[in-house]
Amino acid sequence: MKPAPFALSRKSLAALLIAAAWAHTAGAVVSFEEVKRDFRSSDTAVLDRNGELLQRVRTDPTVRRGQWTALADVSPALRTAMVLSEDKRFYEHSGIDWRAVSAAAWGNLWNTRTRGASTITMQLSGLLDDDLRRSSGGRSFTQKIGQTVAAAQLERNWRKDQILEAYLNTVPFRGEIVGIDALSRTLFGKAPSGLDAREASVAAALVRAPNAKPAAVAQRACEVLRTMEPQQKTDCEALDMFTSAAVQRRAFEPNEGIAPHAARRVLREIRDANAAAAPAAASAAPAPKGKEKDKETGVRTTLRAPLQRFALDTLQRHLRELRDRHVEDGALVVLDNATGEVLAWVGSSGPLSQAAEVDGVTALRQPGSTLKPLLYAQAIAEKRITAASLIEDSSAQISTASGLYIPQNYDRRFKGPVSARTALAASLNVPAVRTLVMVSPEAFARELRAAGLPLRESGDYYGYSLALGSAEVSLLSLTNAYRMLANGGRYATTTLTPKPAEKPKAASAAPAPLIDPRAAFIVGDILSDPNARTRTFGLDSILSTRFWTAVKTGTSKDMRDNWAVGWSQRYTVGVWVGNASGESMWDVSGTSGAAPVWAEVMRFLHAREPSHAPSPPAGLVEMQVSFGPGGDGNALEASRSEWFLQGTEQPLFALDTGMATDASGSARITAPADGTIIALDPDIPPQRQRVRFDSEGRGVQWRVDGKPLARGNTVQWFPWPGRHVIELVDAGGKVADQRRIEVRGAGVVAKNNGGARR
Repeated sequence: MKPAPFALSRKSLAALLIAAAWAHTAGAVVSFEEVKRDFRSSDTAVLDRNGELLQRVRTDPTVRRGQWTALADVSPALRTAMVLSEDKRFYEHSGIDWRAVSAAAWGNLWNTRTRGASTITMQLSGLLDDDLRRSSGGRSFTQKIGQTVAAAQLERNWRKDQILEAYLNTVPFRGEIVGIDALSRTLFGKAPSGLDAREASVAAALVRAPNAKPAAVAQRACEVLRTMEPQQKTDCEALDMFTSAAVQRRAFEPNEGIAPHAARRVLREIRDANAAAAPAAASAAPAPKGKEKDKETGVRTTLRAPLQRFALDTLQRHLRELRDRHVEDGALVVLDNATGEVLAWVGSSGPLSQAAEVDGVTALRQPGSTLKPLLYAQAIAEKRITAASLIEDSSAQISTASGLYIPQNYDRRFKGPVSARTALAASLNVPAVRTLVMVSPEAFARELRAAGLPLRESGDYYGYSLALGSAEVSLLSLTNAYRMLANGGRYATTTLTPKPAEKPKAASAAPAPLIDPRAAFIVGDILSDPNARTRTFGLDSILSTRFWTAVKTGTSKDMRDNWAVGWSQRYTVGVWVGNASGESMWDVSGTSGAAPVWAEVMRFLHAREPSHAPSPPAGLVEMQVSFGPGGDGNALEASRSEWFLQGTEQPLFALDTGMATDASGSARITAPADGTIIALDPDIPPQRQRVRFDSEGRGVQWRVDGKPLARGNTVQWFPWPGRHVIELVDAGGKVADQRRIEVRGAGVVAKNNGGARR
């Protein structure tokens, strides 16, 4: 064949390209800044309130694209490999390599294989314009013309370093991987700045054949490496093994960070808000900027990264200590009392859990005794009781539609008349149920729903067991309900996203409190009173802090859930410990489960920040009160200063009727009853639990299993598991009465049943 026709064809093609380029000169050219600005990572960066990275979340399942990488942050080896492989005269031409075009045309004419004429600039133009994008069948002639024109325009408006930078960030490599950041982290587990010559050669080879078999990629990489290092001997066999391993590696985790559950929650909230705003956006103003994703820095939250990190570490460390007690899951949330902002959100124990994806902050579980403060607050607000009112802790049979409800304390024993302050601080069940009888389950359920607790059923459905936490709630809603108590009974929702700054508005009336502020203050005073807790937890309890706090623990039925929720002057902290599967824990009490984590987080929050007791609201009266005698002739409780709603105060609290003594003076045991079964309370430290023995008669003494215990009509006995014989010896040394009881230890492990609890 003669070369003349080809020469004419080349001239015609050149003329056509020049004409097309001239025709498009006036057309708009996308700028480098626009391309960089519109770049979207397949991951969304979730940041704390100060911009520190908390979590990366995969939000685009169709592509794997990392962060935009500046050319200065790309290793020199990779820049060299890419230019040598794709466009040797990149720094010499103006977008079109005419020498390569001629060689490609000549090769096509004689059916010989050449490198191709597509420059890096031409490839980039195809990546930036969907109309020029290469299809599975290759580009059409029209697309090639348009690609050439676009490349010429890019060269006139962009610098070479900008072209190369944009190309490295937008070029597809393998499968779903696009851009050098995703490639480097996925295949090599490092940033683009750290790629060496061997890794760079593999990356360059993947551009030419993204989906080729590992052997073909290795062969191409070997050619690139030889071109890069002509003076060194290239071990292609070793490179083949390296390439095969690299292309199968997936080191770039879809989600990484310290707040996975909070990150997913905030992204879902933003997505839902945007979806709700979409219909209105067509005819109204755009959505508030505070709810949009920052294209450069990611999504900002209200979390504090140092606090989040400390909370996660503390929870995991404590759960490792409880591992031999069949505990693997936990959750934690910290709220700002004033704003409702979530400062820490730990949804699970992470690698310690078999259900790490379950968010323990929002999961519904039985709260146990942690509902009692809300119940007593309602009863005090309704003036049904005061903090000093005496409530009988004794066997009760309450008629219900389904039969008799007979509440019991954990230890199956009763303490007689106790004040409401003692009943709440000591977490006694029977007084709580008697209080709910006064309030009614339906009225209490309405109050809980108003406080944001997601009760699924009516109060009548739960019945009187609602006082003991039979309904299911989430840690977030429960902690926010305690925040309501901290805020004087005023309820407000929580938030994970910072609210945009608003212009000062005219002063308006504050929303009415959900609970009487005076009742909320009294309940906080009870939960912060170490003396009120002494009877159960002792003065040296983990719940006692060196700064002002109010806290309550709780354990659900069969020891499935353990809670510690409380507040300081500025923060409310909630902690849950248990098993996501619902299995029971072994020998975990209120002070050994969630409470230690709660206390550590509180100490961290107040390491340099004081916490003072709140000031009493108007309408409260403080008065010195005393209590009448019990069956043993001693005062039921020690005299103290007590708070009252104005109009409910009184100086003396006593029983309406006394406990009669046998006129004959004969000695007998009045408590416990014969055959009593006592179960140790899992929510109370064992060393703080006592059984009260009461008797009538003078000069008596007690023996347990034949061994002397103490003298007097009333004594406290430290129980231990087993069957015991209690004897009362009269003044003459004779056994006047006896009782047989059994103590069952909650959490006692049987050696013959694989560690199951009795």
